[in-house]
Amino acid sequence: MSVQGTILVLDGTSTNRIMLKVQLTAAWYHVVQAEKLHGLAGLLRRTRPDLVLVAQSLPDGSAADVKRMMAADPELADVPVVAIAPRSDKAARLQALSDGLDDVLTAPFKDTLLLARIRSLLRARADTQELQLGNGSHPIGFAESAAVSIAPPKSAHVAILTHGSGTGVLWQSALSGRSRHNLSAHRASNMRALLSGPVPDAILIELGTGTAGLNTLADLKSRGATRHTVLIAVLEDEDTAMACEALDRGADAVCMGGFCADEVQLHLENQIARKVRRDQMRASLKRGLAESWVDPLTGLHNRRYAMQAMDQMARQPSRSGYGFVVMLADLDHFKTINDRFGHVSGDRVLAEAARRMKHTVGAAGFVARIGGEEFMIGLPDSSPAAAMELAKTLRDCICEAPFSLPDTSAPVPVTISIGLAAPDAPLPRSEPVERLLKSADTALYAAKKAGRNQVRIRQTAA
Repeated sequence: MSVQGTILVLDGTSTNRIMLKVQLTAAWYHVVQAEKLHGLAGLLRRTRPDLVLVAQSLPDGSAADVKRMMAADPELADVPVVAIAPRSDKAARLQALSDGLDDVLTAPFKDTLLLARIRSLLRARADTQELQLGNGSHPIGFAESAAVSIAPPKSAHVAILTHGSGTGVLWQSALSGRSRHNLSAHRASNMRALLSGPVPDAILIELGTGTAGLNTLADLKSRGATRHTVLIAVLEDEDTAMACEALDRGADAVCMGGFCADEVQLHLENQIARKVRRDQMRASLKRGLAESWVDPLTGLHNRRYAMQAMDQMARQPSRSGYGFVVMLADLDHFKTINDRFGHVSGDRVLAEAARRMKHTVGAAGFVARIGGEEFMIGLPDSSPAAAMELAKTLRDCICEAPFSLPDTSAPVPVTISIGLAAPDAPLPRSEPVERLLKSADTALYAAKKAGRNQVRIRQTAA
């Protein structure tokens, strides 16, 4: 997205293009113009617009053709396409929504409504782009390709929020014959009932002449639970000012001129499909972030997590009056296990050792695998004496029960050596945490030198 935002205006009538360019340029958007489908693919690749305004009918095609062309390009699939329909042509407006257009404007329209719809769509696209960037740049959690079509759920939860219960019942009845979604009606005065149950996938909101409905929109968009819920506002008349305010306060779509079941249903289908896509991208990003901190073999935290956790632990003042302790643990003669029984068996030893250590440490701290057979244990608010006892318990949980391996006639004994570093105060900001690890590594070397299956501690001054 450019700094200004690039908008492609596509219309076969030059006066329409000029009028839109004047309106959009005055609002600091960069405008690119075209008049037909021919040559459009190359123009799209060169300009990479952030939004497309297209007349519903073109000299050699339609707005639906433009949408299909862009949907086929992974780099353009998320770019909003807004159709400009003829005046008072309800059928054309519904057809555009049925064709998957992101929104429809009926000419002539006011500058304020045009710009409000553009702002709303560009905000939604910016959210999608952030999710794509987070997924695409991450080493593990990749999002679906932009070109992949993700079907909406068979049945979403749609809440209807109206001023009177009778209106809600009428809207629910009108939609029930068209919609595959679960519908529930609520009075606007009883928001507690709506928010106390499962979070709806979409909320249909009746806006009256006052500000109550607008305030409800802003409230729902600001809440963590409903921030990603689709919000569709229904206005009784053609109130442009109210429609603009609704879009700026968080409505994903606005239906003007009263409730129209067909139009509302089309908006629901389109918006819920987009929500499903963003939700899956968001889940993929969260999953990727979580996996980036985890060692896939053992399920423990990895070195990346351990280093950041240790740095944070080392800088924080103690809550209990005790300091913190870092341990480095190394399975003894692990290479011999790999050489004798194979790497598959070696992996089983690592996984079982990790399970035992994680169970032993529990909530007292964290356990991470930071190398082949090397582990780090971090204990916040722990005295050296308590840490030594836990280290001995860790040693015993490994050595006291031999490891069962495939294709072996008897369980295999395994031991572990552990070195501890126990600073007497939090580290200053200028002190690298690697110094602590070096102290723990020195203690680990002493445990190995003492015959292995040992625990040694090295207390250090901060």
